[in-house]
This record gives sequence, structure tokens and C-alpha cells, in this order.
Amino acid sequence: MGDRVRPTTAHAPTRAVDAVGVEEPADLVEALVAAHGGALRSFAFRLAGNPQRADDIVQETLLRAWRHPEALDGSRGSPRAWLFTVARRIAADQWRREVNRRTTEAKAAAEGSRVSGLPDQWDRMVDESIVLAALDELTEAHREILIQTVWLGRSVAEAAEQVGIPVGTVKSRSYYALRALRHSLDEMGFFT
Repeated sequence: MGDRVRPTTAHAPTRAVDAVGVEEPADLVEALVAAHGGALRSFAFRLAGNPQRADDIVQETLLRAWRHPEALDGSRGSPRAWLFTVARRIAADQWRREVNRRTTEAKAAAEGSRVSGLPDQWDRMVDESIVLAALDELTEAHREILIQTVWLGRSVAEAAEQVGIPVGTVKSRSYYALRALRHSLDEMGFFT
């Protein structure tokens, strides 16, 4: 990923490069990959469903960051949130192009066929991917409590019995797990 994404410095933008703490525009991509590359690729893989498309999303996201380093200024919000938002938009654009291509092919093959409900399915799939990525950011203990109480719908007492911890600990972990989940979702630009 690192070698394929690095643009040449001949056309590199020079304004606002210091916004992310690098001196040269070419160093921007390397700094972003070092700080956010793993999380960004994992997120892109969840959106795309295959490694090649995930790499394409990451590469395009980093290229846009390189072209617009001013967007990564810390006073404008988290660089990771911006990167995740851009990646999500790129994945959505790719998905829409694919749906349009398939729809056009289907119409040509059988006049009158329509694809319905796809935008809603896409939104739901993207939301689920973002939540799964945010859950991966939680500690195992927090993730386990949320699975017990939210996913499986167990009461606090049932979750405490299942996990083998006191009821008060389940309440405390639930509170902090939800707080951490919201923070993680916020960093990924979920609420923007």
C-alpha cells in the first residue's frame, strides 16, 4: 500500500501541509499511513468486501488527502474522521457506479426490469460496517458487555450471570462501553 500510493512531489500541493505536522507534501501520505493506515484499510475492507477494492478506496482517500492537506487541519476536526468520511463517500460512489452498470445491463437484457430499495440497503450496509469497525476499537470487556446487553438483549442481571461478573460491573462497563463506542463512531464521522 505504501509504495503504490505515494505521489510524486512535482505536482504536490504546498499550502497547509504543516496542518498535519509534516514539512514536505510527499511526507503527508507517509504520515497518514503511519497514523491511520491500518484503521483506514480495515474500514475500507468492511465497506468494499474485498482487498483489491479496499486498497483502491484507501489509495483514492490518501490521494484526496494529499491534494487537500488543509482539510486535515486539527482545528477543523479529527484527520481520521475526515479520512473515514472520504473513504465512505468513495465506497458509496463505487457502489453506485456498479449498481448503475448492472441496472443498465439488466435493462438492456430485459426491458422494464427495475432495481428498487438499493439506496436503503447501501445506507444500512455502510452503517453496519461503521458500527462493526467502531466495535473493533473497543476493549474485549466492553465489546463483550455490549454484545450481551444490546446484541443478545439480555438484562443486566442475565449478562452478569453469563459473563460471571457482578451486576454493578456490568452497569459500569455498559456505560463506559457505550461512551467509547460513541467516541469511536464520532472519530469515524458517523454523526456528520
